[in-house]
Amino acid sequence: MPRRQSVSTTHAPAGADLVERATQLQPLLRSHALWTEENRRLHTENIEALADAGVFRMRVPTRYGGLESDSKTMVDVCGAIGRGDSSTAWNISVWFTCTWMASMFADEVQDEVFATPDVRVCGVLSPTAVAVPSNGGYLVNGSWHFVSGALHSQWQVIVALAPAPDGVQQMPVLAMVPMSDLEIVDDWRTAGLRGTGSVSTVAKDVFVPAIRVLPVPLVLQEQYASQLNTAIPMFRTPLMPVGCASFVGGSVGIARAAMDNFMERLPGRPITYTGYESQAAAPLTHLQLAQASLLTDEAEYHAQRIAALVDHKDRSGEAWTLEERVRTRVSTGRAFQLVKSAVDVLNTASGGSSVFSTVPIQRLERDIQTMNLHALMHPNTTAEVYGRVLCDLEPNTPFI
Repeated sequence: MPRRQSVSTTHAPAGADLVERATQLQPLLRSHALWTEENRRLHTENIEALADAGVFRMRVPTRYGGLESDSKTMVDVCGAIGRGDSSTAWNISVWFTCTWMASMFADEVQDEVFATPDVRVCGVLSPTAVAVPSNGGYLVNGSWHFVSGALHSQWQVIVALAPAPDGVQQMPVLAMVPMSDLEIVDDWRTAGLRGTGSVSTVAKDVFVPAIRVLPVPLVLQEQYASQLNTAIPMFRTPLMPVGCASFVGGSVGIARAAMDNFMERLPGRPITYTGYESQAAAPLTHLQLAQASLLTDEAEYHAQRIAALVDHKDRSGEAWTLEERVRTRVSTGRAFQLVKSAVDVLNTASGGSSVFSTVPIQRLERDIQTMNLHALMHPNTTAEVYGRVLCDLEPNTPFI
């Protein structure tokens, strides 16, 4: 592919078209959900269908044939996918985030990454490796865990500790590495999100050219290496708001999926050992459905508010305030917390037969519980960061 080839976007799908395409994938995603969980990876047909729908191009610059979709579209598409399968939605969120991160790197690096059609980039933010300067680059040794999407990706954004400019201290750096340079350890055996295939990856004396390395402190200050993307608003956004917008939509989709499953099983179901021949006739059921529906709507509010703020900042070019940054992150944690509560209500109301693996609600319960334990969106952690800022204290984390 010629460098930075100009690609016509005349027939590129609009946001509503992408959401409709994602919605049409729900029957396929549901049909593979049990296989995906049991095999601890996404089904190949899921990957192919997502590619055909244009999902993998949503966060790619248009000069590479990408769509440069806004956050509103990203939230809605991921919500539609989450309504079909939560593991697929989680991996899409990772690919949304890390594909966007690839656009922070030098344009020559992007030429290499985006030369692959429908490229998928995975990654984590933990600096669990060491990068030693060597011959115009770095030799990297270490491992990374919870690498969602690694089994279907071509590149990984890794984080390692490298010598700081003062030569004494160390600082974390991001690096773009082909998956072919890394060893995969099949260790993903978990209670939830089993289908994400979030395995560990290992680097053993992997050489990374200096051009494929970015200092994390600069990244967190929006000092990115790309020159061509500086004129594109969506690629000037701070990293953490991008991550929040990438993940929050899928959680809402899971709540909708739980409601779908509950309502499908409701007709004709009695409440065992009671006089209710129909669960739908019980006042308790009415209260449970109302509660779950309202909790889901509240989560949707937070998701859409995050998307609206990110898109507004992108269009206006306004600087992000500290309060806006931490509010975006706490709103993400709150959305996940609300979805968990909604799924909890529906799971409790689903009866003993719901424990079978063929009934989706028990899987959705485990998946949303696992998501709520993630360090970047844990409701307790995000709330504390927000509360600190409301008390005029430092946020106690650079990840805002």
